[in-house]
Amino acid sequence: MPSPTDIRPPFTKQSALAKVQAAQDAWNSRDPKRVALAYTEDSQWRNRDQFFTGRAAIESFLQDKWSKELDYTLMKELWSFTDNRISVRFEYEWHDEQGQWFRTHGNEHWEFDESGLMAHRDMSANDVPIDQADRRY
Repeated sequence: MPSPTDIRPPFTKQSALAKVQAAQDAWNSRDPKRVALAYTEDSQWRNRDQFFTGRAAIESFLQDKWSKELDYTLMKELWSFTDNRISVRFEYEWHDEQGQWFRTHGNEHWEFDESGLMAHRDMSANDVPIDQADRRY
């Protein structure tokens, strides 16, 4: 599996697809430290209505996220790309402590520095309650 810095801009379709797959694999590990290494030290994030900066904040956010979103499983799909930007659509499924399943779907826009680390991440999403029998992932 490629490391975050193995895939650098400018992106081709093949390298953008590989970058999306690497992100999906990292997020499905549910390891905040591993995920945070794909971002610059001062990466700027918007996640829904939250705005924060830097790897430490990313790790803290992800620890909190995965303590609430149990059995998280993610799918990312390339939407578009340019020289140093990638947009994806995603879906992920998870359940809360009471056992209610959800499917979250949305879009992310990513901007990378020259070393292949993500400098900006902008995410919008919606959560939809689902029955466990309706799970896709």
